[in-house]
Amino acid sequence: MQLNLPGRRNWRSLGLRFCALSAVFALAACATTPASQAPARLGLKLAPASLGASISLQQHLTVERNGRVDQLDAAVEIDQQQFNMVGLAFGQRVLSLHYDGQTVQSWRHPMLPSQVRAEDVLEDTQLTLWPLAAIRQALPAGWTIEQHGLQRTLLLQGEPVMVINYSTPTPWDGKVELNNLRYHYRLTIESVSDTAADASVPAAPGVPTAAP
Repeated sequence: MQLNLPGRRNWRSLGLRFCALSAVFALAACATTPASQAPARLGLKLAPASLGASISLQQHLTVERNGRVDQLDAAVEIDQQQFNMVGLAFGQRVLSLHYDGQTVQSWRHPMLPSQVRAEDVLEDTQLTLWPLAAIRQALPAGWTIEQHGLQRTLLLQGEPVMVINYSTPTPWDGKVELNNLRYHYRLTIESVSDTAADASVPAAPGVPTAAP
C-alpha cells in the first residue's frame, strides 16, 4: 500500500518528527554521538505470552530531549502469540513491527533514520510493560531491575540506566514517565486501553500496588 506522503515543503518537518521517533526508542540516530560509539543495547526479546495478558492500546507519546518537545502516536496489540506495533507521524504510518516470540519482522518508511531498529523498539516496550520477573530472567550479566511501589529502575553494574514511573499499578493504563539516563531523554506515554482480554490480571506481576 502506497503512503499519501506530504509535499516537498513538509519533508524537513517530517524528518524532524522521524528524528523524534528515534528518541522515543532510545536510539542514537539524532544524538551527537555516532551510533557506532553508543552503548550497547540489552537485546531483550521476551515471549509475548510472558506479558500475562492480552491488550490493545492507543498511545500518545511526548518526547523531551535537548530542550525539544515532540509528540507521536502509536497503536500496540499484544496477545499470547504475538506483539504488533504501528508508529504514526503526521497521521502516516512510519514504522510497523511484528514479533511472534521467535522472529522480528518490521517495515519502516524510507525517511526513517537507519539506526531505528525494530529490536530496540521491542526492547523498550517490553522494559516498560512486561512483568518484573519475566525481565529479570532474561537480563544479561551485570544488569538488574528493581521496583519500589510505582517506580521501576534498570541498572547496569549498580548504576541506574533507566527510571520508569507509573501512574497506576497496571503498566498499560494511565500515564508512564520514562527517564532514560543513558540516552538522555524523557518519554511520557499516555495509554488508552481498547481491550483488556485477560481481566483476571489487574496488574502485571512485579508492579505492586503500594510502596513497601
